[in-house]
Amino acid sequence: MEGNRLGLPLAAFACLLLLCFAGSVSAYKNYTVGDSLGWYDKSEKPVDYQKWAAGKNFSLGDFLIFNTNNNHSVVQTYNLTTYKLCDYDNSNDNDNITIEWSTADPSNTATSPLTVAVPLLKEGTTYFFSGDYDGDQCRDGQHFQINVAHGKGLPDALKDPADQAPAPNASDYDSTPDTVVPYDFSNPRNGTDDDTDHVKEDSGSISLLHMKFLDMKLHGILFLLGIACMF
Repeated sequence: MEGNRLGLPLAAFACLLLLCFAGSVSAYKNYTVGDSLGWYDKSEKPVDYQKWAAGKNFSLGDFLIFNTNNNHSVVQTYNLTTYKLCDYDNSNDNDNITIEWSTADPSNTATSPLTVAVPLLKEGTTYFFSGDYDGDQCRDGQHFQINVAHGKGLPDALKDPADQAPAPNASDYDSTPDTVVPYDFSNPRNGTDDDTDHVKEDSGSISLLHMKFLDMKLHGILFLLGIACMF
């Protein structure tokens, strides 16, 4: 298995973010999956999750709230093949496009309620399912797909810090060091032909620039004299 198993710690962090957003950002919405029936397969709750998702306008920064128990998992993927196979354990996910937000413990006979908050972080089609019991829960109706629109975009709290890093400023760098001339005035030496040619080339370039500068000044003076003669 190469999927990205985040488990309860990230789900708890997502819940904390959800509390921070509640009542402060009206542009973003929280959707309770399955409404009052929660997130279960049809053997426990007769919910058509695709029907539940139909007609809703999901956008970046919205949250999906999964009310379930520790006998069901919450898997999100952008991989259609993984979704159709209902199989998280054997997903080939080298691009981190399949995330298990909440794991389950099918061997635990004493179930406990669980709430999982999942932020919508990427535009386009995304899929959700429960991957436990070798995909039986998924095949028994515990799955759906949605389309996520851009909306108002992600709030800063949900953005990747790398995307918010400011561009470097020129002032952040040291000033350009002075040019060092590799010449020992105490012990002068005869330069090679290559050195002589290099110096001549540099001198020629400097002279050319200097002449162009003088030419510009001369044209400016003549222009001003011409204006003065007109009056």
